[in-house]
Amino acid sequence: MLRHLTDVEQALSRWVGVDAPAQLGEAMRYAVLDGGKRLRPLLVLAACEAVGGLHAAALRAACAVELIHAYSLVHDDMPCMDNDVLRRGKPTVHVQFGEAGALLAGDALQALAFELIAPADDAQAELPAAMQAQLCSLLARAAGARGMAGGQAIDLASVGLQLSEDQLRQMHRLKTGALLQGSVLMGAACGDIGAATRAALAEYGAALGLAFQVVDDILDVVADSATLGKTAGKDAANDKPTYVSLMGLEGARAYADLLAAQAHAALARTGLADTRALSALADQVIRRSH
Repeated sequence: MLRHLTDVEQALSRWVGVDAPAQLGEAMRYAVLDGGKRLRPLLVLAACEAVGGLHAAALRAACAVELIHAYSLVHDDMPCMDNDVLRRGKPTVHVQFGEAGALLAGDALQALAFELIAPADDAQAELPAAMQAQLCSLLARAAGARGMAGGQAIDLASVGLQLSEDQLRQMHRLKTGALLQGSVLMGAACGDIGAATRAALAEYGAALGLAFQVVDDILDVVADSATLGKTAGKDAANDKPTYVSLMGLEGARAYADLLAAQAHAALARTGLADTRALSALADQVIRRSH
């Protein structure tokens, strides 16, 4: 995974904010570089490796999904949304560059994500047209109204409300889980697999995506801001429904362990010869401290 992480960091540095006018490029690079777990791009590359896919295509897809994630954080932190001042251990983008600068940086990162997987230069040879179309479709669905943006809308509308477990699960399947599952499916799309393998990978991604959010809710309660790199206790302060508020701390921890077990079981059903990297990432999601 260290090799994959190095590839991603170098590619992001090479592609993000290049030739952007005024302070836009600086804001884009500030939002993306020097921080982040890179879980989503690592999932893309691990899935591609598991299916024997095209690494060059997967690297572009990996960076694309990280740019969507980064843009969502930039917008999520703004005063009209969660109004946060700390992200990845440093001031949020709107604090550093102003609200207009943050808004434009997020917009530009979203557009660049699709430019990377539908390139208009020599890189077209790395991504056959059919693969470009599939990657664009997967990323758009994961990021849009039936994915991340839709989940965020539910989240904002749920402040102060008591949600059932099913309602909370649906919100987080969209808000957080869709992009994580999409990362797995984008990596798989860089290779050639059957329907049964793809379905098992989708189940793995869904379980891992939900586990990530459960652990996030736990860490918001038990970790401090310095460890998290963002403001701790924001969910409770904003009266947001979480797995901890619904299940209690120990109940949430048990549910995270159950979801991890489901992710590993799904990997076992893929029929793929080597899923060690995907398995390690599932363990990393559960054991993380930030």
